[in-house]
Amino acid sequence: MRSALTMSDSVAGQTLATSSNFFSSGLRQKVDQLMDILYAGGVNNPMDSIEQISYLLFLRLLSEKDEVLASLDKRYKRVFSDNWARFSWGNFVTLTGDQLFNAVRDSIESLHELPGLTETGKLLFNRATLKVYDRPTLRAVAQGIQNMDLAAHDSRDLKGDMYEYLLSKLSVSGTNGQFRTPRHIIDLIVTLVNPQPGQRICDPACGTAGFLISAFTHILRQYTKPTDLKRGHADGGLLKQAQWKFLVEQAFTGFDNDANMVKIAILNLYLHQLEKAQVSMLNPLTAGFGGTYPGTQFDVLLANPPFAGRVQDDSILSDLNYKLNTRATELLFLKWFIDHLAPTGRAGVIVPNGVLFGSTNAATSLRKLLLTECDLQAVISLPSGVFKPYSGVGTAALIFEKGKPTESVWFYDLTADGFSLDDKRTPIDANDIPDVLAKWPNRDEGPNGYRVSIEKIREYDWSLAAGRYKPVTAEAVSHDAPAEILGEVLKLENEIIRRGNALLAQIGGGK
Repeated sequence: MRSALTMSDSVAGQTLATSSNFFSSGLRQKVDQLMDILYAGGVNNPMDSIEQISYLLFLRLLSEKDEVLASLDKRYKRVFSDNWARFSWGNFVTLTGDQLFNAVRDSIESLHELPGLTETGKLLFNRATLKVYDRPTLRAVAQGIQNMDLAAHDSRDLKGDMYEYLLSKLSVSGTNGQFRTPRHIIDLIVTLVNPQPGQRICDPACGTAGFLISAFTHILRQYTKPTDLKRGHADGGLLKQAQWKFLVEQAFTGFDNDANMVKIAILNLYLHQLEKAQVSMLNPLTAGFGGTYPGTQFDVLLANPPFAGRVQDDSILSDLNYKLNTRATELLFLKWFIDHLAPTGRAGVIVPNGVLFGSTNAATSLRKLLLTECDLQAVISLPSGVFKPYSGVGTAALIFEKGKPTESVWFYDLTADGFSLDDKRTPIDANDIPDVLAKWPNRDEGPNGYRVSIEKIREYDWSLAAGRYKPVTAEAVSHDAPAEILGEVLKLENEIIRRGNALLAQIGGGK
């Protein structure tokens, strides 16, 4: 199984351009320079480049945090003290050549044992290795990170914006069901699900943690003074202390079975104030957690799980696959969502269209389970080019709540998302997302949206294929009276006969 990535290049530019001063800060250019330096220095895989930058960036930030806390509290025990002092960022940014290489390598490979490091920090550096072997390249990257201005500007912390822009450089193709989820699609789904303070939120295929960070931002915006929101600051200032503590320490859980994705997710969360979020390397389809299955349940589930994967029969959790008997990851994940939602819990997940109308016993029984145990509130068909240039697969977003059966489903055909549907994905004017958000509260019907009763869906063997239920509107067409039409036909025919006779006369006269 591979994880679902969480940022597209085209969306990154648009999303971050709206931030207060990310581009004017110069951080974008510095990120571009770092990637170019690493590529020229032999680190050609963007995933490796981002991993190496992540290690060095974390070292700098942790060292700076250590210094700040020590200056504020004389009793504070430095993380980088005693034998570990040599691993502090400030001790090797002035080094060159083999001295620099050895110092950085030792730091990266030993940091998971650092006393006082959080569990997520230890996981970040688990089995970490230095892959920048060219000494001048390593020196240039270290200096580039040292020269980044990562301080807050106008009360806005730009480190998270910077790292998300860095993640937009990922160019891993959509193999084994691995696709990037555009940020504006993530934000749309999070808005529809509407997570709240005090809720436990999980993405079991979290990739770079885009869904979790979007949920965090959504909650902050809801609990920020309107005057601050107008200035572009979403600080969650209206949250109570207990709500804030739960939000940053207990609310967020993410799983992924790709070690690189877990490391990237950890640092992404760290840079968005979520350093204590619970992120684990785990395949939830094959490994349980939190006791007897299903174990821990969640109030909110958000995900774009792998699409076209197949899991070995013997590896799949037996309770998960009970009466389902499938190896398809997209079906197993949907079953996992149903099982792991707490009563009244809400989910927003992306599935391939095959889940909506697949005729296998597993697909049909799973749709029946979804519609009878949950209130499937919406099936939003996404444009087929939403994952380009990696895939043109057709997908839909399912929004559902556990605990009561479905009475009706709101189908919406989202034909445009503000970007061209070719490989370039350039911004365009056509965008149905504002219409989705406007119609969502009352599930209003219109040219793109319509409701279908559960009775109708049951008649069609629990199919959720939107086209099957789309209303056909007959347009009234005005026709001339039959007598008038026949008169026109006879008039044309008489004209043809007249001209024909005239031509015959000419031909006969010429003999």
